[in-house]
Amino acid sequence: GMVSNWTKIPPPLFKKVVIVLIDALRDDFVFGSKGKQFMPYTTQVVEKGTSYSFIAEAKPPTVTMPRIKALMTGSIPGFIDVVVNLNSPALLDDNLIWQAKTAGKRIIFYGDDTWVKLFPKHFVEYDGTTSFFVSDFTEVDDNVTRHLDRVLRREDWDLLILHYLGLDHIGHMTGPNSPLVGPKLREMDNILKKIHISLLSKEEASLPNLLVVCGDHGMSETGSHGGSSEGEVHTPLLFISSAFEKRSAPLGQPEHVQQTDLASTLAIGLGLPISRNSVGNLILPVVGGKTMREQLRFVHLNGFQLSRLLQENTPAYEKDPGYEHFKIAEKSHGNWIKLYLEGNNSEILLNLGKKVLKQYLDALKALSSSLSKQVAQYDMYSMMVGTVIIMEVLLLLLLSVPKALSKRAEFEVPLSPPLFSLLFYLMCLMLCAVHVIVCTSAESLCYFCSMSWLTAVGVMMLISALMCGILSAVAKIFENSRLPPKSPVVSSSSWSEIDVLILAGTIGHVLSLGASSFIEEEHQTWYFLINTLCLMLCQELCRNNFLLKEYDLQHSTNVKQNFESIGETSECKNIDIPAASNSKLGKATSSSEFMKGSDKWISLATPWIILICCRLLRSLNQTGVQWAHRPDFGHWLTSSEHKSELSFLAAVSLLMIFFLVQRRCSLVSKIAMALGLLGVYSYRAAIGNVIFPWQRGDKDISK
Repeated sequence: GMVSNWTKIPPPLFKKVVIVLIDALRDDFVFGSKGKQFMPYTTQVVEKGTSYSFIAEAKPPTVTMPRIKALMTGSIPGFIDVVVNLNSPALLDDNLIWQAKTAGKRIIFYGDDTWVKLFPKHFVEYDGTTSFFVSDFTEVDDNVTRHLDRVLRREDWDLLILHYLGLDHIGHMTGPNSPLVGPKLREMDNILKKIHISLLSKEEASLPNLLVVCGDHGMSETGSHGGSSEGEVHTPLLFISSAFEKRSAPLGQPEHVQQTDLASTLAIGLGLPISRNSVGNLILPVVGGKTMREQLRFVHLNGFQLSRLLQENTPAYEKDPGYEHFKIAEKSHGNWIKLYLEGNNSEILLNLGKKVLKQYLDALKALSSSLSKQVAQYDMYSMMVGTVIIMEVLLLLLLSVPKALSKRAEFEVPLSPPLFSLLFYLMCLMLCAVHVIVCTSAESLCYFCSMSWLTAVGVMMLISALMCGILSAVAKIFENSRLPPKSPVVSSSSWSEIDVLILAGTIGHVLSLGASSFIEEEHQTWYFLINTLCLMLCQELCRNNFLLKEYDLQHSTNVKQNFESIGETSECKNIDIPAASNSKLGKATSSSEFMKGSDKWISLATPWIILICCRLLRSLNQTGVQWAHRPDFGHWLTSSEHKSELSFLAAVSLLMIFFLVQRRCSLVSKIAMALGLLGVYSYRAAIGNVIFPWQRGDKDISK
């Protein structure tokens, strides 16, 4: 036209939009065999209806809250969002929900209460359901569906969001191949059918309605999510509307898009500004039914937003390939508009428009790629400074372990000599010089460089002091090793380190059961506690054997002399000393004979043997959620081709039990135990787990 529309937002393409987010919906649940079997209506719409189908790729971490952020802001959340996933604070970034509310759109939400926490005052009506009762497959979805009939009859809303959790709960409890998955998919299919038919029945000629079906993340082969496996990151994304052309050709493999592309596409569809920090691209087929001029306007808006974001985050943005491509496409777009305004409607103008559109799409892809890479850039200098401090503290702790775990539990770090040494000041000067060089040459922003110079010098002094303290501690250890050993003083405390560890481990394990993720991987807590206990026992044995050896010898000699003198006195006075005195004497003298010869080394080796056995046991059976699908020794043994190996190991184990226990048994007990162990083997052979040595291969054994 005659007036520029530069400052105006394009009008909305859809009147009402319904977003159905099915938690943990994998792409093969819709596009695979399960979809054809359990979601017939959705499959029919995808293959023959007015729809566009895509596979949306989610970036890790594939956890609900970061994925909702990605869908609504178009940005890529970081791994810190996994930490706040349990207590989701309000989302302050520019997002689609905020833009819709600002534009006067009326939004209704039912489903996972994470949305209510992220967008606390954005919905005109909502009903949140909690996601932590993972054994609830039914009520959690019924609480969403019960509102559906009433809302679909009403006209007082523009955006309806439904978040269903039942499928995710089934995945967590029973996995993706569970018989419960099919009925749940059929339930979701019926809900989508009801919504689609309702939207079609209330459609106006001027503006069509839009139904969006998506998942926030998928699920792995064990039903969990959070990682980056193909099943976890690939989710279906369906756009269903009468505005689209009916599909004539059969659907091939759906095109891959990024999950962040949804925010930009919905913003254009609802006539809203694209979120400020969005890195997503417009999904062009959704607006493909519009005129060439409108399509170019839409992709130009998206490119302008991405180039503005690049300018804010990159000093040398003009050299970025995506920015250069965008400027070229923008110039071509201007030339196309001139031809268009001249009234040229020939085939040449259409082909030229397609060429400009392709230039824009290439520019959008390059800009999005550049911005996505920047999200993954980290403040390396600040991270290195933090790592150096942590490593120095760790080294100081490791140096202190032998003394700190002794009975005195003392470790002296001489600080005053290092602080006044020449090395300390030289290190401070050198680190300050490095800090100045890094901060003056760094192109990107650095947190440590943004600190005041006084704070930075303080950090450098801390690093220097820790390093000098470590060197002093090492020097003192070498100095003490040359001196003759002193007798350690036995602590009067009745609590040993092992007692503290057992108490702390028990309390820690009980507290860990408050989180569903720890319950799924409870065995990992046990592995950690058992390994720590073994190492603590080893340290206790080493201390009793080496640190207290000399002290025990002197102590037992003194005690023996005291008992002898008491005995002589009692003989003179005819006092009867109880037998307990002999036992006390026995205990005192036994400490001097603690661990002699082979027994000493067997005792020292025992914790390490237990640690090795624990490691073998971990490989025996992979359990839990995250690693249950991985191969292990147990699966290898229980496979049909390795039945003879399993039989041999079972027989050896039962024989070892017999020989280890029979030494303290009577003849009758030995016979009873032998028959019992033989019965165990016979039972396993009868149910087909193991084989009898005399069993013929072509003949089944009697049960």
